[in-house]
Amino acid sequence: MAEAFNSLYKAELVRNKGPWRGLDDLEMATVEYIDWYNNRRLHGELGHVPPAEHEELHAMTQPVTAPLKTS
Repeated sequence: MAEAFNSLYKAELVRNKGPWRGLDDLEMATVEYIDWYNNRRLHGELGHVPPAEHEELHAMTQPVTAPLKTS
């Protein structure tokens, strides 16, 4: 999974959006890319919804369980 992310990161951000003026610009772009990747990109395996939305929908469908009692 990490290898796939790194490959996408390099192809979609580093190579396609560069050249960068400096490390600060690349760091800011990286933060924005990670936010997009985790929260807004449409994911085919998740029904073409963003990962954050899918996680929220999944959590809403899970039964609520009572906390375990410890002695």
